[in-house]
Amino acid sequence: MMKRLLFSCLLLASCIGTMGKAASPSGRLMLSLTTGGYDVSYDGQPVVRLQLASQWTAAEPRRTGYIKADYTMLSGKRHHCTNEANEYAVTLGHGVKLVVRLYNDGVAYRYEGLATGRTAEPLCYRIDEGTHRWMQQWTDSYEGFFPLSATAGQRGRWGYPALVQAADNLFALITEANIERGQSASCLYSEGELFRVVPDEGCGTPTKTGHTPWRVVIVGPLAQVVESTLVTDVAEPCRLTDTSWIRPGVVSWVYWAYNHGSSDLSIIKKYVDLAATLHLPYVLIDAEWDEMGGGKTVEDAVTYAHQRGVRPLIWYNSSVGWVNGAPGPKFRLNKAEDREREFAWCQQIGVAGVKIDFFSGDTQLNMDYCQDLLECAARYHLLVNFHGASVPRGWQRTWPNLLSTEGVYGAEWYNNVPTFTDKAARHNATLPFTRNVIGPMDYTPCTFSDSQHPHITTHAHELALTVLFESGLQHLADRPESYLAQPQQVQQLLTALPAAWDETRLLSGYPGEGVVMARRSGTTWYVAGINGTDGPQDLPLPLDRLAQRSPFSATLYLDGTPAQPWRISTTAQLPPVISCQPRGGFVIVINS
Repeated sequence: MMKRLLFSCLLLASCIGTMGKAASPSGRLMLSLTTGGYDVSYDGQPVVRLQLASQWTAAEPRRTGYIKADYTMLSGKRHHCTNEANEYAVTLGHGVKLVVRLYNDGVAYRYEGLATGRTAEPLCYRIDEGTHRWMQQWTDSYEGFFPLSATAGQRGRWGYPALVQAADNLFALITEANIERGQSASCLYSEGELFRVVPDEGCGTPTKTGHTPWRVVIVGPLAQVVESTLVTDVAEPCRLTDTSWIRPGVVSWVYWAYNHGSSDLSIIKKYVDLAATLHLPYVLIDAEWDEMGGGKTVEDAVTYAHQRGVRPLIWYNSSVGWVNGAPGPKFRLNKAEDREREFAWCQQIGVAGVKIDFFSGDTQLNMDYCQDLLECAARYHLLVNFHGASVPRGWQRTWPNLLSTEGVYGAEWYNNVPTFTDKAARHNATLPFTRNVIGPMDYTPCTFSDSQHPHITTHAHELALTVLFESGLQHLADRPESYLAQPQQVQQLLTALPAAWDETRLLSGYPGEGVVMARRSGTTWYVAGINGTDGPQDLPLPLDRLAQRSPFSATLYLDGTPAQPWRISTTAQLPPVISCQPRGGFVIVINS
């Protein structure tokens, strides 16, 4: 009784302290009515302006409630997620209500009663010229770069997420979350300093849910933005009662080295053997397994994987995006009855999950299809990896069998064009602050050898990506002989590598320049850093944020020389900085 009374008093004090102002429970984030819209501020500093179109009426937000999120995730940057928000409502006119939640680390808002066709929503984001931002030009696969810029340039279409720097250490990451059936995704359209939120093309009907998805702005110092779980905080809770079969893990992957390798059982066996040798839980049998030669079938590959103690995943074409000239199998998942039959067969022969590729954008039809796939796959205990698909918007909480999504310009581009060679290091040092903040990212990291086009990042840089980039299915892309040629300590790290984390901490960094991040699994911290520049760089290592107990033992994997690419050592005392070569990196494994 006393505890409930104390909580009520504290909540009342919080409300009195921000009387007349819309504020988060901590009071640090505030929403203020201004001429033509609303200003979002953090610790008294302006962060982003939400500007209202002229036909709508701005009004003071009216507090309507308190929201608390407290849930667990089977994959992602944090196992136990908590957040809280004050909720407000604004009547905009024309029968439309704006619902706003002010969390301690950001703002989420959505509309009720808004007919969403191919028109801009009432609120848009104002990003002043000269403001640093990292934004990706929209493409249906979200496979592009996030270059640093201070201007939007000409009118254009931009994808989520968009990172904006409001002050020295104050940032806003703009995205959206919790797309439900009957809704399309949206994107940003720039008109000078105004960025309008527009539902995707092909969605010309009003939303069936009575409200839009949540528009989300994660706000705060860079570490708070990177560590935020706001995208899943506003998502629908988990819909599965039994999740015991969902196990994140590391996967051996054939495509990067062998473009058509999954049509050849002998090549698949190499990757099964790699997984068995390194004790990886999964192997991916990629595209064209339906065209296997030599009288063999995918069932032969699945059987071989089981004999070696490895769980197989198999690939499907979604058959809604690239179809003509694309690899198969095709048209096996589009109709509900076909999908049920195919997934039942997968479960019967012992397939652990499916990678579904080549979607066709952010339309309502695609969003519904993805959710149909997740729901059906869960009935047959199948893990899911969406490839050639839109970026995550919180489904990984609702359907925890969704362990990864591509939606990123990743290592497979070494197999396609020469562009990535010179841009990879800076791009890699940008992704932890942009794309990977909002959800799992199937980048397919850690390539020590070369594909069709060379990489010029160091071995330690490549190894660091396995920790820096969060993905519930972490696909290792290199050739088996390349991994098995590495020192035993590197192989042991890959064997022990988690694909889900209890805790994540950004220790230092700046988009495109460098990043140092720590992720905890149990009592072990994995600390990884990369240099995104073409010159040597000292990366700060502020380990005080880890509250690491003493004594401890740490294994360091550092840049070596061209002749000896590794410097590996064990120590009980870590330096304050790590010196990295151009495009270099490091990994530190700390055990108490």
